[in-house]
Amino acid sequence: MYQYSDFDRQFVKARAAQFRDQLQRHLAGQLGDDEFRALRLQNGWYVQRHAPMLRIAVPYGELSSRQLRQLALIARRFDRGYGHFTTRQNLQFNWIPLRQAADVIDLLADVDMHGIQTSGNCIRNITSDALAGVAVDEVIDPRPYCEILRQWSTLHPEFAFLPRKFKIAVTGAAEDRAAIGWHDIGLHLRKNGDGEIGFKVLVGGGMGRTPIIGTAVSPFVPWQQILVFVEAIVRVYNRYGRRDNLYKARIKILVKAEGERFVEAVQREFEAILERDAGGREHLIPQSEFDRVAAHFEVPAAVQVHAARPEEPSELEHADAPVAYRRWLERNVQAHRLPGHRAVTLSLKRAGQAPGDATAEQMDAAAALAERFSCGELRVTHDQNLVLPWVRTSDLRALWEAARQASFATPNIGLLTDMIACPGGDFCGLANARSIPVAAAIQERFDDLDQLYDIGDIDLHISGCINSCGHHHSGHIGILGVDKDGQEWYQVTVAGSDGSTLSGAAVPGKVIGPSFAADEVPDVIEALIDTYRAHRAVNEHFIDTARRVGVPAFRAAADAVRRATAHAEAVA
Repeated sequence: MYQYSDFDRQFVKARAAQFRDQLQRHLAGQLGDDEFRALRLQNGWYVQRHAPMLRIAVPYGELSSRQLRQLALIARRFDRGYGHFTTRQNLQFNWIPLRQAADVIDLLADVDMHGIQTSGNCIRNITSDALAGVAVDEVIDPRPYCEILRQWSTLHPEFAFLPRKFKIAVTGAAEDRAAIGWHDIGLHLRKNGDGEIGFKVLVGGGMGRTPIIGTAVSPFVPWQQILVFVEAIVRVYNRYGRRDNLYKARIKILVKAEGERFVEAVQREFEAILERDAGGREHLIPQSEFDRVAAHFEVPAAVQVHAARPEEPSELEHADAPVAYRRWLERNVQAHRLPGHRAVTLSLKRAGQAPGDATAEQMDAAAALAERFSCGELRVTHDQNLVLPWVRTSDLRALWEAARQASFATPNIGLLTDMIACPGGDFCGLANARSIPVAAAIQERFDDLDQLYDIGDIDLHISGCINSCGHHHSGHIGILGVDKDGQEWYQVTVAGSDGSTLSGAAVPGKVIGPSFAADEVPDVIEALIDTYRAHRAVNEHFIDTARRVGVPAFRAAADAVRRATAHAEAVA
């Protein structure tokens, strides 16, 4: 993991002191709501439906056990005893009183954390593959590049007030587990024919009202030039992006409208930075700087020693093990690039809690598991779970026992109940409908593991509004909360993709008809699953069946379970 330097700590603590001063002036009436709004947003503070919400940055998903314990302390002392891990690898608290905000920021700074640029019209948290550095299909570890991008973009004076928020995702593996096609900029590390490292660059992806997949603007940018190339992209966006219309302000709208002219403008800006900007060439990344950052991401010493030993076959034998353990090995344990090790997912999807939620006690328990089994390191996943990246195969049985005690061992990773969901209308002031009760109802309907295993791999994503924080567009089944005359309704989509190997190329799902009442949603999901079962070929996943059979069959099945809308249409 990246370890803060003295400069880093002074930087974050200075920002915390600055925010305390701003907050005190606001509470004293010296700084008005409108003036304070931009300042609190760029430190991660929203005003939500019931209370302030704090979003804390977890850069590219890496988290230490020490940091997680501090988050648990904040949950107990300042919130209502829990936090929420998001699809962009951050953590949110929903009940911290604004008058205590500076105290929380100070506690975060004590463990090298902050909320800087987790909100506002700026470059947000850089996200990546949760298996970075350990994945068997990884070509290049993206974490050093993510860290360099993070340092470059933090408080960048030119990009503090962009037309709209801006999100970057990076991956270095054959499989895209970072959904880069759905980001404002998606960066895919690769090697060219000469073995040189560079990036394929996608621009203009995004969800919201207009779901668009990013456009490839360069097949290969040498890694040394990536800061300059990203700067060129953001400069063009900052100059020409729409500021007159909130819904058309994202870079995806500019890219779609301008097409090849946008690509040409980026190339001109890129060349201008290198040739004419004062100090422009100083933004080329020198090998020495890359090496300095990359040194933080070397394999932990204890892992290196153990990986040098041959893996014993007996470490993975489990024919006589309990069924629950074998299922956990199948679903929650991933292959590792180093012999004798595995990456293990701690499931944050279980009955009685919203997807991605973790109590203070569970955070402490996860931190303890990381210290015991994973060199004190965890990862936050795009799917709102936690990963232990450095687990020895010889420790898997002991980890499973400990994870069961902490409620992290549900063997459902990749299955229907491993759903993505935003907090929705229970917390968010932007939401049109609640997400958490819908997720709970689906969880209750599909509570049989044998049934879940028969259904197999499937992505279910739920958003409480068109802002798409639950990534409903990319779900094999997507659920979107909408408002109709003050009532909660839900639009359903089928056959979306995030870009992973299972899902295929990134694409938005297709709407299967008019929206459904809240109490109809579990029936609709069951009808879609039954349709899949009726039409699937041997070993065929839901996403493949949906694409082969087509939307009409799924729409007909969903329409057959309508009650509220069917009655309204009959009366009309």
